[in-house]
Amino acid sequence: MDVEYVKEGSDYYLRVYADKEGGITINDCEIVNRALGDLLDQEDYISDAYILEVSSPGLTRPLKKENDFKRSIGKVVEIKTFVKINGAKEFEGVLKAYDDATVTIEFEDETEVTISRKDISMIRLAFIY
Repeated sequence: MDVEYVKEGSDYYLRVYADKEGGITINDCEIVNRALGDLLDQEDYISDAYILEVSSPGLTRPLKKENDFKRSIGKVVEIKTFVKINGAKEFEGVLKAYDDATVTIEFEDETEVTISRKDISMIRLAFIY
């Protein structure tokens, strides 16, 4: 499970990405939404008005945990950074390696770039169609 609380335009969103072995269904999302919504309303953890969204992480889920990175080795990832690296803030390439501090990807021309994880704002599997 993963959670994010973001402001988009004038609205705040509390997004919950639920997952389980074998995948999550729309009914599972509904069950989590009702239970979580009731708990949040009862305890009033968030004082601002917000929209609660519960969904599956989907194909473009961010890579956050060790297992996310492990299962993505050899796959094409998309990276966005907080700062420019070699003149760019967006990268796409094959995930070659990672550790606690860095991520290395290989471009189509077989060159590689290693990016500090502290500079990465988002990394996820690339959606190739």
